[in-house]
Amino acid sequence: MRLRHPSGTPLHLGYCTNVHPAEDFDGIIAQLDAYAVPIRAALGSGVLGLGLWLAAPVAAELAADPVRLRKLRRELDVRGMEVVTLNGFPYRSFHDPVVKQAVYHPDWTTPDRLAYTLDLARVLAGLLPGDAARGSVSTLPLAWREPWNTAMADAAARHLDELAAGLAAIESATGRTVRVGFEPEPGCVVETTAQAVTHLAGADTERLGLCLDLAHLACAWEQPSAALKALRAAGLPIVKVQLSAALESADPAALREYAEPRFLHQTRTPAGDAADDLDEALDRGLPAPWRVHYHVPLHADPAPPLTTTIPVLREALGELAGGPEPLCDHYDVETYTWSVLPPALRPATAAGLAAGLAAELDFARTELRELGVTG
Repeated sequence: MRLRHPSGTPLHLGYCTNVHPAEDFDGIIAQLDAYAVPIRAALGSGVLGLGLWLAAPVAAELAADPVRLRKLRRELDVRGMEVVTLNGFPYRSFHDPVVKQAVYHPDWTTPDRLAYTLDLARVLAGLLPGDAARGSVSTLPLAWREPWNTAMADAAARHLDELAAGLAAIESATGRTVRVGFEPEPGCVVETTAQAVTHLAGADTERLGLCLDLAHLACAWEQPSAALKALRAAGLPIVKVQLSAALESADPAALREYAEPRFLHQTRTPAGDAADDLDEALDRGLPAPWRVHYHVPLHADPAPPLTTTIPVLREALGELAGGPEPLCDHYDVETYTWSVLPPALRPATAAGLAAGLAAELDFARTELRELGVTG
C-alpha cells in the first residue's frame, strides 16, 4: 500500500510472500490470485504491496531472462500489485517439513549467497514501480554463530564488498537503486544492533544497511529507542522494517503447544538465558519470562497467559515513523508461521489465510495512521 508520512515522504507497506510455499514462476502467479488479489479487495487498496520471496532457482531464471521478468511485471501490474522489496533470507525449500538451521545456508561466507542476492537485486530493478525512490532486499545476518572464525569473517567481508560493487553496477545499468539490509536474528553472528554495528563497520552504507525485524529486536530484549540511536550514531541505515511480533510469556508451560518441527524458535530471557529452540527451552526450564522467536499474527492476541511483543512494535514504530522524517520507507508484515500455528489457530482454507493477512495489514496501516501517516 502506498502511504505518506507527514513530511511528505512516501512510505510503502506490504506483506511478505514467504508465508506461501511457491518456488517456481507458475506457483508465484497462482499465489497472487489465491491470496494477494483477495487481500487487496478486503483492504480496499488501489495498490497492494508485496514483499516477494523468490527461491534461488526462480530468482536466477528471472535475472537471466528479461522476457520472463517483464511477464512477471505485467502479471503484477494487471492485479494492482507493486514490489519495492524482496525477501532474500531463505534460499529455497522454506516450507519443507523441517527447516530449522538449514535456513541459514548458504551464508555470506559463500559465493552462492552473493550470487543469489545479486540475482534478486537485478530482478527487483526490473519490478520497481517507476515512481519508487529505490528498492530493498533483506538477507540473513551473515551466518549462524557457529562455526565462525577469522577466515569466515574475512570471506564474508569480501563478499559484502563484491555485493556493494554489484549493486553499483546494477544501478549504473538500470538507473534503479537497490539496497540490501542484513537482518539481525537470535542465534546468528549478528543477533543485536550492537553486533550489527561491529560486524558491518566499514561496509558501503550507501548500499548496505539493516533490515530491522521487530520480533527479533524484541527477542533480544533491546529497547527500540536505544537500538535506533546506536544505529544512527554508527551511520547504519535501516533499509527495511519487518513488522512482526514474537510470543512472550511469564508462564513457559503455556508455550508448549507452539513447539513444532519446521522452524527454529529461539528463546531468550531478560537475564540473558538463551536456548536455540523452544523444545530446548522447555526441557531446560529457563527462568521466566520468555520471549520466543515465533512470529504470531499482529492483530490477534493469543490466549492468556500468553502475550506478544506488540508493545515493542508500537514503540519502535513511533521511533521509525513518528518523527519529523521517517527513518525507513519500506515496511513489510512478515508473519510466515501461519501454517505451523497450533491447529485451532491455523486457517483451514486459502480464503481464511487471505483474511488473516488482510487483518494484519489493516492493523499495521492503523498503527501507522496513529502516527500521522496517511493513505
